[in-house]
Amino acid sequence: MSLPLHGVNETLLDPEPESATSALDQALTLADDPRAAALRAVVADHPAFLDGWARLAETALDADDPVAAYAFARTGYHRGLDKIRRAGWGGQGPVPWRHEPNRGFLRSVNALLRAADAIGEDPERDRCREFLRELDPDNALGV
Repeated sequence: MSLPLHGVNETLLDPEPESATSALDQALTLADDPRAAALRAVVADHPAFLDGWARLAETALDADDPVAAYAFARTGYHRGLDKIRRAGWGGQGPVPWRHEPNRGFLRSVNALLRAADAIGEDPERDRCREFLRELDPDNALGV
Protein backbone atom coordinates (compact mmCIF):
# COMPACT_ATOMS: atom_id res chain seq x y z
CA MET A 1 0.00 0.00 0.00
CA SER A 2 1.24 3.45 -0.86
CA LEU A 3 1.51 6.33 1.52
CA PRO A 4 -1.38 8.81 1.45
CA LEU A 5 -1.04 11.76 -0.91
CA HIS A 6 -1.78 14.80 1.25
CA GLY A 7 -4.14 12.69 3.34
CA VAL A 8 -5.85 11.04 0.36
CA ASN A 9 -5.42 7.30 -0.02
CA GLU A 10 -5.40 5.33 -3.24
CA THR A 11 -8.62 3.60 -4.16
CA LEU A 12 -8.21 -0.08 -4.94
CA LEU A 13 -11.20 -1.99 -6.26
CA ASP A 14 -11.90 -5.58 -5.31
CA PRO A 15 -11.18 -8.25 -7.91
CA GLU A 16 -13.96 -9.12 -10.33
CA PRO A 17 -15.59 -12.56 -10.18
CA GLU A 18 -13.60 -15.32 -11.88
CA SER A 19 -16.63 -16.22 -14.01
CA ALA A 20 -16.63 -12.69 -15.49
CA THR A 21 -12.89 -12.51 -16.12
CA SER A 22 -12.83 -15.98 -17.68
CA ALA A 23 -15.72 -15.13 -19.99
CA LEU A 24 -13.99 -11.88 -20.95
CA ASP A 25 -10.70 -13.63 -21.68
CA GLN A 26 -12.52 -16.12 -23.89
CA ALA A 27 -14.44 -13.37 -25.74
CA LEU A 28 -11.23 -11.44 -26.41
CA THR A 29 -9.78 -14.39 -28.33
CA LEU A 30 -12.56 -14.19 -30.96
CA ALA A 31 -12.60 -12.29 -34.24
CA ASP A 32 -14.38 -8.93 -34.49
CA ASP A 33 -18.06 -9.82 -35.01
CA PRO A 34 -18.15 -12.86 -32.74
CA ARG A 35 -16.11 -10.87 -30.18
CA ALA A 36 -18.71 -8.09 -30.04
CA ALA A 37 -21.52 -10.61 -29.55
CA ALA A 38 -19.54 -12.48 -26.89
CA LEU A 39 -18.75 -9.24 -25.06
CA ARG A 40 -22.44 -8.31 -25.08
CA ALA A 41 -23.17 -11.69 -23.51
CA VAL A 42 -20.49 -11.09 -20.86
CA VAL A 43 -21.99 -7.76 -19.77
CA ALA A 44 -25.52 -9.20 -19.95
CA ASP A 45 -24.42 -11.92 -17.52
CA HIS A 46 -22.25 -9.56 -15.43
CA PRO A 47 -23.71 -6.04 -15.75
CA ALA A 48 -21.45 -4.61 -13.03
CA PHE A 49 -18.26 -5.91 -14.72
CA LEU A 50 -16.39 -2.74 -15.65
CA ASP A 51 -13.79 -4.32 -17.90
CA GLY A 52 -16.58 -5.95 -19.91
CA TRP A 53 -18.15 -2.54 -20.62
CA ALA A 54 -14.76 -1.03 -21.41
CA ARG A 55 -13.82 -3.81 -23.84
CA LEU A 56 -17.25 -3.57 -25.48
CA ALA A 57 -16.69 0.18 -25.95
CA GLU A 58 -13.20 -0.41 -27.36
CA THR A 59 -14.58 -3.01 -29.77
CA ALA A 60 -17.22 -0.53 -30.95
CA LEU A 61 -14.53 2.11 -31.47
CA ASP A 62 -12.48 -0.37 -33.48
CA ALA A 63 -15.60 -1.08 -35.59
CA ASP A 64 -16.02 2.68 -36.25
CA ASP A 65 -19.21 2.91 -34.17
CA PRO A 66 -18.43 5.81 -31.82
CA VAL A 67 -22.06 6.30 -30.76
CA ALA A 68 -22.33 2.73 -29.45
CA ALA A 69 -18.86 3.08 -27.95
CA TYR A 70 -19.96 6.25 -26.15
CA ALA A 71 -22.97 4.46 -24.67
CA PHE A 72 -20.96 1.41 -23.57
CA ALA A 73 -18.15 3.54 -22.14
CA ARG A 74 -20.58 5.81 -20.30
CA THR A 75 -22.18 2.76 -18.71
CA GLY A 76 -18.77 1.52 -17.53
CA TYR A 77 -17.88 5.02 -16.36
CA HIS A 78 -21.02 5.45 -14.24
CA ARG A 79 -20.91 1.93 -12.83
CA GLY A 80 -17.23 2.55 -12.10
CA LEU A 81 -17.95 5.77 -10.23
CA ASP A 82 -20.38 3.81 -8.08
CA LYS A 83 -17.73 1.15 -7.39
CA ILE A 84 -14.90 3.52 -6.55
CA ARG A 85 -17.19 5.50 -4.24
CA ARG A 86 -18.18 2.29 -2.44
CA ALA A 87 -14.45 1.47 -2.19
CA GLY A 88 -13.80 4.75 -0.36
CA TRP A 89 -13.03 7.24 -3.12
CA GLY A 90 -14.29 10.61 -1.93
CA GLY A 91 -14.10 12.61 -5.15
CA GLN A 92 -10.34 12.90 -5.26
CA GLY A 93 -7.28 10.76 -5.17
CA PRO A 94 -5.67 8.12 -7.33
CA VAL A 95 -7.27 4.98 -8.70
CA PRO A 96 -4.02 3.51 -10.06
CA TRP A 97 -3.72 1.38 -13.20
CA ARG A 98 -1.08 -0.83 -11.55
CA HIS A 99 -3.89 -2.37 -9.46
CA GLU A 100 -5.48 -4.67 -12.04
CA PRO A 101 -9.09 -4.53 -10.73
CA ASN A 102 -9.02 -0.73 -11.35
CA ARG A 103 -8.28 -1.18 -15.05
CA GLY A 104 -11.87 -1.71 -16.20
CA PHE A 105 -12.88 1.65 -14.78
CA LEU A 106 -9.84 3.42 -16.21
CA ARG A 107 -10.38 1.75 -19.59
CA SER A 108 -14.02 2.90 -19.50
CA VAL A 109 -13.00 6.50 -18.87
CA ASN A 110 -10.42 6.27 -21.64
CA ALA A 111 -12.96 4.77 -24.05
CA LEU A 112 -15.39 7.55 -23.14
CA LEU A 113 -12.65 10.08 -23.92
CA ARG A 114 -12.01 8.45 -27.31
CA ALA A 115 -15.71 8.13 -28.18
CA ALA A 116 -16.40 11.73 -27.14
CA ASP A 117 -13.56 12.84 -29.37
CA ALA A 118 -14.92 10.80 -32.27
CA ILE A 119 -18.37 12.42 -32.04
CA GLY A 120 -17.03 15.94 -31.46
CA GLU A 121 -17.98 16.17 -27.80
CA ASP A 122 -14.87 18.18 -26.94
CA PRO A 123 -15.81 19.27 -23.39
CA GLU A 124 -16.49 15.63 -22.42
CA ARG A 125 -13.21 14.54 -24.05
CA ASP A 126 -11.26 17.19 -22.15
CA ARG A 127 -12.98 16.40 -18.85
CA CYS A 128 -12.20 12.70 -19.25
CA ARG A 129 -8.56 13.46 -20.09
CA GLU A 130 -8.12 15.53 -16.93
CA PHE A 131 -10.01 12.97 -14.85
CA LEU A 132 -7.71 10.17 -16.06
CA ARG A 133 -4.65 12.25 -15.24
CA GLU A 134 -5.98 12.73 -11.70
CA LEU A 135 -6.99 9.09 -11.28
CA ASP A 136 -3.73 7.62 -12.54
CA PRO A 137 -0.88 10.12 -12.11
CA ASP A 138 1.52 7.56 -13.64
CA ASN A 139 -0.51 7.96 -16.87
CA ALA A 140 -0.42 4.28 -17.77
CA LEU A 141 -2.91 4.86 -20.61
CA GLY A 142 -0.82 7.68 -22.07
CA VAL A 143 -3.51 10.37 -22.09
